[in-house]
Amino acid sequence: MLTDLDVQRLFDLVKEFVDASRIDFPNIGEYVVRELKSTDGRESFLVDINRKGRKPAKCTFQNRYQVTEILLRLDIDGPTHDNPDGEEVPCPHIHVYREGYADKWAFPIDSKEFTDTSDLVISFREFLSRCNVQVCPEIQRTFA
Repeated sequence: MLTDLDVQRLFDLVKEFVDASRIDFPNIGEYVVRELKSTDGRESFLVDINRKGRKPAKCTFQNRYQVTEILLRLDIDGPTHDNPDGEEVPCPHIHVYREGYADKWAFPIDSKEFTDTSDLVISFREFLSRCNVQVCPEIQRTFA
């Protein structure tokens, strides 16, 4: 289990793509995983783009550490999330790892940080920025 201090340290690390080649954004029903590493080479991460579903606007972006620890997850056009305290958080929302709860807490997104969740590529770029990825490869829109 990660502490909140561990998570903050991981968020603060500048990250880069291991393979900086073009990202083909997935179509509906598809899933893409790409590797990230800290610029000091000490830590590795995964970033997921999940469009497994039938709704054209539904998408989940995740930043994972040690394969299974979800540090950050952005859900777009999905169901309402119920927090451990019973609060309902409508979509879009963001999950941030919290000590003792992992990714079980969701928060409304900040419209200044995620400016247009109807555009999944823009949202992905903004998600990468939140993950402290400073150089993003070209993203090919392969969907309608």
